[in-house]
Amino acid sequence: MDAQMTFKRYELKYMLTRRQAALLKAAMAGHMELDRFGHSSIRNIYLDTDSFRLVRRSIEKPLYKEKLRVRAYGRADREDAVFVELKKKFESVVYKRRLTLPNREAMDALEGGGPLPAIWQIAREIQAFRDFYGPSLKPAMFLSYEREAYYPTDGEDFRLTLDERILWRTDHMDLSAGCFGTPLLGADQVLMELKTPGGIPLWMVDFLSANGIRKISFSKYGAAYRQLMAADNVMGGRRCA
Repeated sequence: MDAQMTFKRYELKYMLTRRQAALLKAAMAGHMELDRFGHSSIRNIYLDTDSFRLVRRSIEKPLYKEKLRVRAYGRADREDAVFVELKKKFESVVYKRRLTLPNREAMDALEGGGPLPAIWQIAREIQAFRDFYGPSLKPAMFLSYEREAYYPTDGEDFRLTLDERILWRTDHMDLSAGCFGTPLLGADQVLMELKTPGGIPLWMVDFLSANGIRKISFSKYGAAYRQLMAADNVMGGRRCA
């Protein structure tokens, strides 16, 4: 497993019904296969300031936005590898910088405010990000979901993911904990993401057109933050214990 990686691509999002997701899987036959992660229970911890500055900025849809998270593909105990990811988006292009560390080392640094125990360039970029936002930058939201990830059989640089049971919470910031929290999607909704450096395959274009599926603007963290703020308003500004 590489200690550091960089991705540059477009991320296109679509909301499907369960029936459309089933039709998609049939249409993918001969084009796509499950990748090395296959089906995963993905856990993310998003870092933000006390005032949720990062996600509020993202919701404003600026030309440039950024976020910092820690991700695990399944339950991660203290010595298991996790990914510290600095994700930037500029003019619709997503740039993701990823650092691999043991869960214990990553969270000790990010929760305690200390430096990341790594010497690579990506670690320096993440540290510069943390320095810019200051000591209030801490784990702010846990977001999990069930994902199926696919890659093309023809060798093209194209990825497809299907996410269900998206849950969020603002407590139990532990990648070894279970997946529980407030649902983000309806019972009949499946979020599809297409990740590509350029265009999408013709068979996928035909599928989207035939089923009347259109691209949407959707951020899991942003949508969860909106739900959090709506709950605060309902409770008069107080959150549940």
